[in-house]
Amino acid sequence: MGYRGRVADQERARELRAQAWTLAEIAEEVGASKGTVSLWVRNVGFDPTEHRAREGIRRAQGRATARRRGPNKLQRRKQAEIDELMGAGRRRLADLSERELLVAGVALYAGEGARREGSVRLANTDPRIIAFFCAWLRQFFEIDESRLRVRLYLHEGLDLEAANRFWSELTRIPLTQFGKPYRAVADPAIKRAKHVYGCPCIVYGCSRTHRAVMGLISALLSSESLPG
Repeated sequence: MGYRGRVADQERARELRAQAWTLAEIAEEVGASKGTVSLWVRNVGFDPTEHRAREGIRRAQGRATARRRGPNKLQRRKQAEIDELMGAGRRRLADLSERELLVAGVALYAGEGARREGSVRLANTDPRIIAFFCAWLRQFFEIDESRLRVRLYLHEGLDLEAANRFWSELTRIPLTQFGKPYRAVADPAIKRAKHVYGCPCIVYGCSRTHRAVMGLISALLSSESLPG
């Protein structure tokens, strides 16, 4: 290509740089190396707002391309290992005895439950943990259903009625036994709520039951069957 063609390419490169194109994009467009393009456009400024907008478009296009391509070899190997170990875990714990269920609940409460005297209290955002805890509590202790309470922690702007209904159906605790919720101010830096139904705290107001649970925790943590 002659000198005149290179001049035209140089002018085109400078125009594109002013529109916030990247060096790689310009090089591909005009058919030159990135090094050459860098020399052509080194004194060309561009609008930062336009640059950010184009960066957003490029990221979106990259994600769309990745979705079309599907997972790469490393991602497929990782997912295969996850699937294998999830299946192994389900097989290993397929049939828990009553005693094993009791111990599992005690261990859960030891890690997540409240130690304060007067009530059994556990909070968690995972519906599976909340459902397990409620079932465990009802199975191994004499529970007066009217004394069960739910206190919900939910960010402002999220649907309180839907959250209350979700947790009420999951726990089988009537809405009339839900306390006043705590509405937290959402962090503006987080654009999407991670827990749309918030974090419920299940409370059973009974000192005797709490003492029984703490007795089981003490027995578990001091068990002589633990490896030395």
